[in-house]
Amino acid sequence: QVQLVESGGGLVQAGGSLRLSCAASGSISSINRMGWYRQAPGKQRELVTIVTNGGITDYTDSVKGRFTISRDNAKNTMYLQMNSLKPEDTAIYYCNYYCNTPTDWRFRNYWGQGTQVTVSS
Repeated sequence: QVQLVESGGGLVQAGGSLRLSCAASGSISSINRMGWYRQAPGKQRELVTIVTNGGITDYTDSVKGRFTISRDNAKNTMYLQMNSLKPEDTAIYYCNYYCNTPTDWRFRNYWGQGTQVTVSS
């Protein structure tokens, strides 16, 4: 089983920065892609950014130039650096791995529990 734990959320003023972390544990055989999603109150969960196993990244238009996804393979940790935060970035942020394990060859989505990011104006 794969466990993902996010941290780093909090309250920040508009224009500020936060760095989210996503620590992975458990046995992972292969990662197809990983990423960050967010869900604002009353809205559906949306993709913020992903990085593929080949290192290709993609960002939703609203965060391009402000957010950066990265990973530290040695620490099994993924990060989301968020700069120039805006009130509309307020949401619960979830990390996601699309991967398989030694006991289940099928690729599945694994999710963290989420971390709250609140940006005040």
